Amino acid sequence: MDNLLYEGKAKKVFATGVPTEVLVWFKDDATAFNGEKKGEIASKGPVNLAISAHFFGLLAGKDVKNHYLRTVDERTMLVQKVSIIPLEVVARNIVAGSLAKRLGWPEGKELAEPVVEFYYKDDSLGDPLINEWHVRALGAATREELGVLAETALRVNGILSEHLAGKGVKLVDFKLEFGKNSAGEILLADEISPDTCRFWDAETNRKLDKDRFRRDLGDVSEAYREILGRLKGNESA
Repeated sequence: MDNLLYEGKAKKVFATGVPTEVLVWFKDDATAFNGEKKGEIASKGPVNLAISAHFFGLLAGKDVKNHYLRTVDERTMLVQKVSIIPLEVVARNIVAGSLAKRLGWPEGKELAEPVVEFYYKDDSLGDPLINEWHVRALGAATREELGVLAETALRVNGILSEHLAGKGVKLVDFKLEFGKNSAGEILLADEISPDTCRFWDAETNRKLDKDRFRRDLGDVSEAYREILGRLKGNESA
């Protein structure tokens, strides 16, 4: 495809003939630790697209507005063009990753209630954890917009947690990104996949996400396909 607008770590974005729509092409590339670790996960692009499309469809049916329009092919989705808000919104249900390190809590400890965190999207700074005062000082979002982001993250958490529980999967935590469309509406954007979520098997706590790549646990592509398979109603895809 021509007319490349942007290339990130996991996706490429292309212009279309419609100014308010873009094509997002999913790559197999994988990175971790702010790009220090790089690799490739076989068939990650098509699997992540299919998982994201599933979740975006589910959320749209629950009145959570998002950028997804339709799947074009196995690696390409058509979405509304948005101006990304420079924040990563993280919702946590179970202690894992950086939260375990920051608080000294054991990984796997269930939180009394979900925790919402904001990170400033800046690769050169390592996407630092910030609070709502930092957000306003940076001009990244208003107080009202922050409220929308946090409320939406909690709604998404409730919907996805319930949905995944029925598939035998725990939603440990996840990262969301948001953007504004041409009408100024805030939409859920980017992707929702094993790249951006921690998924654990409900019985064994076996990791079914990008931590298998981060921690060299092996069977990375198999874990991604297993999540897709469970969403489709079978154990593998």
